[in-house]
Amino acid sequence: MKNIQLLAFLLFTSLSLQAQEAPVYESYDWQEKPEFDTSAYENEDLVELKSKILTEFYFIEKGRSLVEYFIEHRALFLNSDATIEDYNKIYLPFNNSSELLVNKARVITPSKKVITLDESNIFTAQDEETGRSYKYFAIEGVEKGSVVEYYYILQKYPDYKGRRITFQESHPTKNTEFDLYAPSNLVFDFKSYNGFPEVEQDTIIEDKLHWLAKADHIEELEPEETAAYHANKQYIVYKLDKNSADNSSGISSYDVVAQNIYERFYAEISRKEEKELEKFLKNIKVEKEEIETLRNLDNYIKTNFYLTNGINEGLSDLETVLDEKVASDAGIMLLYINALKMLNIKHELVITSNRFDIAFDPDFESNNFLNEFLMYFPKSDVYLAPTLFQSRLGYPLAEYTDNYGLFIKEISVGSFKSGAGKIKYIEPVEAEKSYDKMIIDVDFKEDNIAQPQVKLEKSMFGYYASYIQPYTTLMSEDDKEELKNSFAESIQEGLNIEESEILNGGSEWFGKKPLTLTYTFTSDNLVEKAGNRYLFKVGELIGKQTEMYQDKKRKLPLDSEYQREYTRTITINIPEGYQIANLEDINLDESYTEDDESLMAFKSNYELKDDQLIITADEHYKINHLPVEKFENYRRVINSAADFNKVVLVLEPKL
Repeated sequence: MKNIQLLAFLLFTSLSLQAQEAPVYESYDWQEKPEFDTSAYENEDLVELKSKILTEFYFIEKGRSLVEYFIEHRALFLNSDATIEDYNKIYLPFNNSSELLVNKARVITPSKKVITLDESNIFTAQDEETGRSYKYFAIEGVEKGSVVEYYYILQKYPDYKGRRITFQESHPTKNTEFDLYAPSNLVFDFKSYNGFPEVEQDTIIEDKLHWLAKADHIEELEPEETAAYHANKQYIVYKLDKNSADNSSGISSYDVVAQNIYERFYAEISRKEEKELEKFLKNIKVEKEEIETLRNLDNYIKTNFYLTNGINEGLSDLETVLDEKVASDAGIMLLYINALKMLNIKHELVITSNRFDIAFDPDFESNNFLNEFLMYFPKSDVYLAPTLFQSRLGYPLAEYTDNYGLFIKEISVGSFKSGAGKIKYIEPVEAEKSYDKMIIDVDFKEDNIAQPQVKLEKSMFGYYASYIQPYTTLMSEDDKEELKNSFAESIQEGLNIEESEILNGGSEWFGKKPLTLTYTFTSDNLVEKAGNRYLFKVGELIGKQTEMYQDKKRKLPLDSEYQREYTRTITINIPEGYQIANLEDINLDESYTEDDESLMAFKSNYELKDDQLIITADEHYKINHLPVEKFENYRRVINSAADFNKVVLVLEPKL
């Protein structure tokens, strides 16, 4: 709020010289007689006939306060029972920092009858999970072929340091418009993404600034497998860039962010807080290798402290956090940062985005890209996610990596200390550090070839173990049994498990040793008898595999969570008197290579040593992103693993 008041003060002199024109919203209205031509959409379930976003920054109270007026105006053609059900409620903005000035809704039936809704159609409800209240229009009188039109006007706390407006959805959109108005001294900057038209400045209007963009048609974009759906929609980002009242520029720059973040988290702590922190650090074993000390610190905090979304001031007070072991995100950040400072461990604070929601743009500084916190340790070259208790050192949420971010580090000039920011790339965790490894031994009983005994060792490391390994020590014995059974059933249902064990469970082993599950089992379903031959479903031993079908033309590029690799070794002791008739069915080889580097591959082959068959089936994905025009390469590779899953070996008597 102080920054808003300062900005208002800087502009007040020039603005007070002449009266502002009335805000645009005061004259905004819909057409008295709606005219929507839906004749071309008889075969469509849902079409957005109008989509308009208008926002205006405006000074009130004689220039002492800056507010934002925000208008959303939409018209939806609903032509199926499902879409009518989906839009029987129109949700309205409702929070403490905004005021709903105008809200209108109406239904235009196929017979052109207009049903105007009023205040009696607005209801207030409460979310059972969050306890938050919300308002909505209850839409009545809708039949197939109707148009639901609504708009609202909001007066809100101004959001000018960076905002994203998305225009593309899973249905086609017509007549899309974006407008931004501002006082003549406030200059905004804009960037369009994923094909949305560029924003242009209106050069005719006087006494205020106006920017606009229009799109006659935006095609629908539906979610697809292994894709960053929201990040690939058409959208714009805007920010306040200049203030001609004082000739300032870079108002939304990351230099300002870096300094503000530094002042918030790196301020000197009191002597009392120092003593409490020293006491806390007695719980952390300091190792010879920095990375091991970091692992101890991360595990201790995430095992002994509780993270909450509460708003109590004590949750972000270091002394209170150390005493009560309950903290907000800000409180946990303070704990990590001050502990690292006391341990003399150099680090950088990183602010980034979830690339599945919005990829961090290194060329356009805007606060809407600054959503998630990481810490980077240059000496150990690892990242840590302090506010994500489900993650551990070296394995932050994968969607934050393979992305850009704002790196903030402390710099010193004499006794003066400050924070300096720089945009850098966040390297993804390499495929070799996130693996799933299977070692399988198969023995056939001479008296019952149809029921082989299988010994399986499944080892998971990195991201594959991240949601299980740190928490196994907290599991009950029943939970552990359920975990083991669920992995067994992922291979094949109905296994007769004779022995099973979990090894290397616990957060102290995460990132050091793989979580390992061992099994000994038999199965009635792995082998089928066919005359004097046996059909052995060897491919099913690696578990169910993803198979990607493409009924429609792919629209979205490939985006995976993390790089990964799989190694499988299957040793089969062929029963005496038998041979395998179709060994060549084992051989599969699909890959995608760039610059002589194998980025994606599945390869299976075999080696026959007397009566022992050794099969290897290895797979890796060393890239997370692939343009849509190259997506078929990924589909080929991942489907080859599914092809191996279907391999059936034929055991026949030797001649």
